[in-house]
Amino acid sequence: MTSTPASCAAPRGLIAEDKPLLAAALRHELAQAWPELQIVATVGDGLVAVQQALALQPDVLLFDIRMPGQSGLEAAAELADAWPAGTPFPALVFVTAYDQYAVQAFEAQAIDYLLKPVQPERLRKTVLKLRAALERQAAPAALDFEATLERLRALVSLPGAGGAGAAGLPGAAPQAPPLTVIQASSGAQIHLVPVADVVYFEAADKYVRVLTATQEVLIRTPLKELAAQLDAEVFWQVHRGTLVRAGAIASAVRDESGRLHLRLRDRPESLPVSRLYAHRFKAM
Repeated sequence: MTSTPASCAAPRGLIAEDKPLLAAALRHELAQAWPELQIVATVGDGLVAVQQALALQPDVLLFDIRMPGQSGLEAAAELADAWPAGTPFPALVFVTAYDQYAVQAFEAQAIDYLLKPVQPERLRKTVLKLRAALERQAAPAALDFEATLERLRALVSLPGAGGAGAAGLPGAAPQAPPLTVIQASSGAQIHLVPVADVVYFEAADKYVRVLTATQEVLIRTPLKELAAQLDAEVFWQVHRGTLVRAGAIASAVRDESGRLHLRLRDRPESLPVSRLYAHRFKAM
């Protein structure tokens, strides 16, 4: 399925906002500023936003930064990874209540951002940018998509890009010192795993799997919190739910669909690489 170019049909939009009153207000203001825009779905969390965006393939996405399940940034990154090849990626606008963070993070990287409560005059400026972005979809989709991936890479790497309590936002916790040992409880035992022995970390439901060459333990520390305590040059993020030790990677292999998978030196598993992080392996 390929989205119909905006010049041939009314543009279609999706709103992801977990507060119904704010979602209704945004929808109302959009109707005034851009009557042609058809809102095909309004959802309340990041997980559903990804599902509905993939199913409906709208032309415009308006994602709240703070949502249950996934932040707007996480949802956008997952959507980019799953988006059908050859189909133009939607024009993306983030909505946030935090002025300082918005200015620092989104001025250069997103098509635009909106501050809550959304002001009609500011929204009209955003609509002009969105119209221009949709007009540019006449260019090859791959070029637009690569630009979108580059923006998302920059955004998700910023301090405070995660969910509630992330560094750089109100209520942020001080950054923890670098980890040297992982402590994992199993019944009455506590396993101590040196970080230097870890091959990769993988998110699994409410846990994170910690895998060495010969051992696997489970911990409850969220992967985002864990990543903040690790050296990003030693442990590479290769997927939304995977951190792998760079020195443990034997090779990167591209499958028939063009997706990358990592072969490891000391583990039999093959780890998928998301589009967002595939740029790490271009030299390979």
